[in-house]
Amino acid sequence: MVVCAYTERRWDVLMDCLSAATVQAGPSDEVLLVVDHNDHLREAAAAAAPAGVRVVANTGAVGLSGGRNTGLSSTDKDVVVFLDDDAVPQTGWLDAQVLPYADPEVVGVGGVAAPKWLSPRPAWFPEEFLWVVGCTFRGIPPRPHDIRNPIGANMSFRREVLAHVGGFSEQLGRVGTLPVGCEETELSIKVTAAFPGRRIVHSPVSRVHHQVTRDRVRWSYFASRCWSEGLSKAAVTRLHGSGSALASERRYVSRVLPSGFALGVRDALHGDVWGLARSVVLVLGLLLTVLGYARGRASST
Repeated sequence: MVVCAYTERRWDVLMDCLSAATVQAGPSDEVLLVVDHNDHLREAAAAAAPAGVRVVANTGAVGLSGGRNTGLSSTDKDVVVFLDDDAVPQTGWLDAQVLPYADPEVVGVGGVAAPKWLSPRPAWFPEEFLWVVGCTFRGIPPRPHDIRNPIGANMSFRREVLAHVGGFSEQLGRVGTLPVGCEETELSIKVTAAFPGRRIVHSPVSRVHHQVTRDRVRWSYFASRCWSEGLSKAAVTRLHGSGSALASERRYVSRVLPSGFALGVRDALHGDVWGLARSVVLVLGLLLTVLGYARGRASST
């Protein structure tokens, strides 16, 4: 298991994450904490982490992708599980991550990231946009199924396939609080292209609670995250073309968002004054993401 951390501000939830992970780890499992170029945090974590946690420094580029690649190169386990430092595994999480690998065609597994709100979810915030805060959004079927890519807060891959494709692109992914991403999308596209017929699957029983801090429930963060998602998708498109880079997004725009818009209108008609606001935010979120994508594509030329 690889947990990547960069800031002391998440100390309490980081310790909760590590404790929950070590409780579920078996005798042959390993829990790695990769600290992203923060000596103070690394020293503090090495002193306070639960028994069985090995703390290492990120030897790659600054950011989440560099940290994950450091974790990958620091372990020899057949399956590498990745957790965010603000995601706390729930009972049965690890078993549900590992079980699908009994099928030799499965090369990756993604689980559910349920939001743990530190302040109430704004009434205007549509569940179809929970990906903005790193969580599983409404529209993902609540049953096992094949997926293009997992959610980064709760995922795993066979180590051999990650090594074969060169790991995570360090040109993508979060650096500190900069709300860019898509590194797991780009990685998954590389993996399935390199191993035709192999599958990445969704395991709904593998659940974590992903902390949503107060700063992430503001409109400013929502807008910035949508814009940055568009920029990130443009970067993936440059690398792999729009076919694979946008396949899931086409389904999301054509099915999930219209359903969410209709649901918001229906809620408004039934007396929920915020229902219409959620429908409007769906449109604005899509518009900001498209504009970010267009800007990213224009910049690439």
